[in-house]
Amino acid sequence: MLSKTDELNQWSNLDHKQQIISKFNSSCSVCGGFHMSSDHWKFMAEDMPKEPVEMIDDLIKMGVYKPNTLKVAQTVNAADIRKTLLLRAAGKGNPQRERLVLELAKQAGGIENAFAAAFGANAGEFFGDVVHNSEFSRRRFLKNLAVGAALVSLTNCAPNQQSQESVTDTANAPVIVDNLEKKDLRIGFIPITCATPIIMSEPLGFYKKYGFNAQVVKMPSWGAVRDSAIAGELDAYHMLAPMPIAMTLGLGSASFGVKLASIENINGQAITVANKYKGKINGPADFKGFNIGVPFPYSMHNLLLRYYLATGGIDPDRDVKIRAVPPPDSIAQLIAGDIDAYLMPDPFNQRAVYEEAGFIHKLTKELWPGHPCCAFAASDNWIDQNPNTFRALNKAIIEAAGYARNPANRVEIAKAISERAFLNQPVEVVEAVLTGNFDDGLGNSRSVPDRIDFDPYPWQSFANWISSQLVRWDLQGDSKVKTAIAADKYEEVGKEIFMTDLARELAVELGQTAPDDIYRTETLEFDTFDPANPQKYVDEQIKKYGV
Repeated sequence: MLSKTDELNQWSNLDHKQQIISKFNSSCSVCGGFHMSSDHWKFMAEDMPKEPVEMIDDLIKMGVYKPNTLKVAQTVNAADIRKTLLLRAAGKGNPQRERLVLELAKQAGGIENAFAAAFGANAGEFFGDVVHNSEFSRRRFLKNLAVGAALVSLTNCAPNQQSQESVTDTANAPVIVDNLEKKDLRIGFIPITCATPIIMSEPLGFYKKYGFNAQVVKMPSWGAVRDSAIAGELDAYHMLAPMPIAMTLGLGSASFGVKLASIENINGQAITVANKYKGKINGPADFKGFNIGVPFPYSMHNLLLRYYLATGGIDPDRDVKIRAVPPPDSIAQLIAGDIDAYLMPDPFNQRAVYEEAGFIHKLTKELWPGHPCCAFAASDNWIDQNPNTFRALNKAIIEAAGYARNPANRVEIAKAISERAFLNQPVEVVEAVLTGNFDDGLGNSRSVPDRIDFDPYPWQSFANWISSQLVRWDLQGDSKVKTAIAADKYEEVGKEIFMTDLARELAVELGQTAPDDIYRTETLEFDTFDPANPQKYVDEQIKKYGV
């Protein structure tokens, strides 16, 4: 119990704090609410209690926020609170400033580090992630809840006459989207980790957030995705990055216009070899005579495999046999000896290690760090008929990709997408892929955090590299590709099919960092690609390697 003297001293100190707050703040001219000035944070650091629960009690007494805010804080993700606070405090509602804030946060090592730098060395302690820790103490929970409640109050316009229960700054708060032409959607996917943003958006609520009743539909092969797209059986689809280019140009099928709306994943593939070849494979030249599986002719897998083999003097069309194998069938064919190796999406590389059927020879990240793999796509006709739906759906996917990009969310995502309805894989296999902590089948425990990553920005340089390799390998053998992608049409093809400007616009609306440039120089393992001179790049490759 406090003595009367102590109580008087406490309230005297409280009056002093209220005077400081009054000095630095004024009511909002729009809502009449309570707003903190930039000097508030100095005051908080110097004069407020150090224990968060005591601080919250002080703030309640001062009327800074109401106890009802605690109810809201329980539903607010701590990471979103930090991000919101940073953007509102430093971005001041200016999109360009907010992009700068996010870029600076990225340079600082993430929102956690940036928040600590901005608001004090102990900020991270207050925001430890206890939600997923079943062993947390009541005290630890109260600390996080208390600080979360404070930030909800401080980062929202709080009218004096209105309860804080109206605050809806939550990660899953519904987004009001006007004039959706269609809400019931069927989105096709292949059960691979490349489809993570598309798949996770169903169980984790990203589709629902944007007003959709969306069903993700598991497809058996890329050929089935292509055929269902052409037949109009799906609204949108998970596609390999080269597929929209190939389909629009009529390569491998009748011409059918498809737009690449955003990139699903970067990296995320590997070359896996049957265990019987352990100790015999050291480089591309050692694959001579192999039967090698890829998921589809018009895939990054096929193009990257050909790129790799050629550097070792292997002609991909003569010295090996490359054939399409649906990813779910790849391990069975490896075990049966129908193929000797494959360049496949995960989790089938990691699953081969798990089943002791093969070993990981090379991650495609090592061939081209940051290379595109899969994409979110829709047909030209469907986009024209459903422009508002398409925009909102693409935004949901881009937001999901941003969520998946945060390593802190990967374990949660692995559990969500491993289930039978989606990947139907052991959760430890999917978790090994998404976290980058894995065994390679050669006795090595590796840590590669960006083994797979999620960056939705569709660089035009991606499109130009893909087109250059379609020209180089002329997969149909009748020069149709070379005719369709003439030396002066690389840029035209890319800008027609890759929706780079829209992806940037939606990312900025979501508070994500998006580049201003549409081209960049791509650095691969064996060369550098200048997107301004794709035909020169092809000519140099053929001259250097003979194919």
